[in-house]
Amino acid sequence: MKEVMVRIRSTQVSQEAGEDTMEFVTEAKLYKKNGALYLLYEESEFSGMPGCKTRLRLRDGEVQMKRFGEGAGIGNELKFEKGKRYSGIYDTPFGPIGIELLTNDVASTVSEDGKGQVDIDYEVSLKGLLEGRNKMNITLM
Repeated sequence: MKEVMVRIRSTQVSQEAGEDTMEFVTEAKLYKKNGALYLLYEESEFSGMPGCKTRLRLRDGEVQMKRFGEGAGIGNELKFEKGKRYSGIYDTPFGPIGIELLTNDVASTVSEDGKGQVDIDYEVSLKGLLEGRNKMNITLM
């Protein structure tokens, strides 16, 4: 397991709220298991999910994001694969809600030596609450 620093930048664009960008830097752990690279980091108060951990599984043009711990809720697992739709249930502070993702693009250049980045561009629909486009960039420093 390798200790790394990551910069996480997330931009959300919706017709209702316009464009909102959030960025923070945190420590993370990088490790390899069963042919995939994993990146594990703690969310912050700034991200709105204090006490929550996020794990990214990076493998063959696919990124799987799973959140767990306090504030993560149930069923908080998202999958990003270019051109594919993902539907599921996402637990929020207001209760579970249906979520649908369409991944426009996903790329990872992260290597075992702790360098690289992950870029995800996707459309998101939270049934009845929000529709928009999100771009996430995670850079290992």
